[in-house]
Amino acid sequence: MEARVRGGAVRGLVRASHPEPTAAVTVLVTALAAASGQSPGGCVLVAVAVLGGQLSVGWCNDVVDADRDRAAGRTDKPLAAGVPARATAAAAAAAALAVCVVASLACGAAAGAAHLAGVAAAWAYNLGVKRTALSWLPYAVGFGLLPAFVTLGLPGHPGPPGWAVAAGALLGVGAHVTNVLPDIDADLAAGVRGLPQRLGRRRSRLLAPVPLLAAAVVLVLGPPGPVGPAGWAALAVTGGLAVATVRTAGAGTGSRAPFLTTLAMAVTAVVLLLAHGGALA
Repeated sequence: MEARVRGGAVRGLVRASHPEPTAAVTVLVTALAAASGQSPGGCVLVAVAVLGGQLSVGWCNDVVDADRDRAAGRTDKPLAAGVPARATAAAAAAAALAVCVVASLACGAAAGAAHLAGVAAAWAYNLGVKRTALSWLPYAVGFGLLPAFVTLGLPGHPGPPGWAVAAGALLGVGAHVTNVLPDIDADLAAGVRGLPQRLGRRRSRLLAPVPLLAAAVVLVLGPPGPVGPAGWAALAVTGGLAVATVRTAGAGTGSRAPFLTTLAMAVTAVVLLLAHGGALA
């Protein structure tokens, strides 16, 4: 019985860490570090730092929201069901944050400061900014600083190019709106009034593709050198997805089409960012 309880707590911790976005961000930044010329050891440090930061943010989010999730009957939230205990998740968040701090600073003082500033922005989002009209700002800061974390950890500690920071910030804003789209009604019922919730479902659907399309434009036109057929093709695909998102903005509230098209735009922007990883340094 004790082993079963422990197993349930571990599974609950994994679910409460928001494993999908945690894994996606960790893989993205590690791949970006490798593409920029980071050494294998440096890539491992980047992966550990980002994974620790993302785990801490995920657990912090569910710890902060545990009472509201329980009151709303959110059976999909492990802490709302009491497994694991809220104190256990809080301890896990603190431990993950400690790992993040050590690994981030091991990448260099400047790189570590950049990454920890982004993690601090994500914690600020969890602790209250997400309920304000500035809910997009922590995403812009956090994603915008990721290229800086990568480049400042390279030999010579070069600063990131402006186009990479701008594209990261735009991608973050787009990710925020896209992530919120399926849950706007539930968020409003729970009293969460970030920018997408204040705009409402239809206007948020119209807004979501704008920063993602802008990110693609920056990623295609910003780096030095000619654009090339692949760049123009990526812009055409992103533009088509943006049009599709706008056209489905009036779909019924149960439609996932706008969410899926904006998610595809985000994936396209990420691919473009990775393709230009070598131009970061």
